[in-house]
Amino acid sequence: MTKSVIFILCFFVVVALLIALGFVLSKLSERLSKKSLSTALSTGEERIVKIAKGYCKYGGYTLSYGVLVLICFTCLFPFFWMITSSLKTPAETSNPVELIIFPSIPKFDNYARAWERLDVMRSFGNTMIIEVATIPVCVFMSSMEAFAFSKMYMKHKTVHLLTLLSGLMIPYVSVVLPLYRVYYSLGFINTFLPLILPNLFGSVAQMFFYIQYQKGIPDAMFESGKIDGAGYFQQFIHLMLPMMGPAIAAQVVFMFIGNWNDFFAPSLYLTSENVLTLQLKLKALADGNKNDLPYLFAGATITCIPLFIIYFTFQKYFVGGLAITGTGVKG
Repeated sequence: MTKSVIFILCFFVVVALLIALGFVLSKLSERLSKKSLSTALSTGEERIVKIAKGYCKYGGYTLSYGVLVLICFTCLFPFFWMITSSLKTPAETSNPVELIIFPSIPKFDNYARAWERLDVMRSFGNTMIIEVATIPVCVFMSSMEAFAFSKMYMKHKTVHLLTLLSGLMIPYVSVVLPLYRVYYSLGFINTFLPLILPNLFGSVAQMFFYIQYQKGIPDAMFESGKIDGAGYFQQFIHLMLPMMGPAIAAQVVFMFIGNWNDFFAPSLYLTSENVLTLQLKLKALADGNKNDLPYLFAGATITCIPLFIIYFTFQKYFVGGLAITGTGVKG
């Protein structure tokens, strides 16, 4: 058994012991805490109550941190393995005898070869064209549609909303063929239009997210605007839109990541070399070099770098978007 395997096994054993210790301390504190303070004082067992409180405190900490360490390791290890493997040789990556975590000599030339083969500047530019063309319009249209459902009076509003939401249950794969035939007849194949046009009318999922956020904003503000003579569009532009900063920022991050990682739709409509996105280039790289794994890991790492930057830069908006629930505004 190699040192790497022993290290990983020891790590999991330590985490398992932390979780087990936290669970035992929590159970012990629960049993001891059943004694009330008055009973403890009358029987001279005040020390037991203090010990129980200490068990509850430190047992909870141990259990919580043990679980968090295990979850963090499970989530981060694939990225760690991808980065370290990108610096190895093919023999080190595919070694059937020994699990090698760190390369003996880092091979940074894997990144140079992957950068050239991916044609990063062109494929990155193609991906950014889709991002820039879709995100602003989709966010604006979705938020305006959400305003209609959350603040405007409309007959059978719930029925209309449920009808739109029911469309989310239709798999995209089931409408691919008719969509492709329409775009082909319009001459849109090998252009970015099939990926841009659907987003110009907004997103139902994004609209539903905004509805929950807007419902948490008091109606009195818009009633005041109506008294001052503002129409619905003016209320949306001057009152609602400035207050939707956290929700819009979260959805921009989500949409950017979704567009960046999208492989299925671009693979249908983009086949010419000069319009391929970064994900399609990565697939071509994998198809042509199945035995050179460090080369592929280097390409995957390059495609993930912008996502790392976006996440760490806008982390508070990302977490804030997850914290906005169906009850209204976060906080």
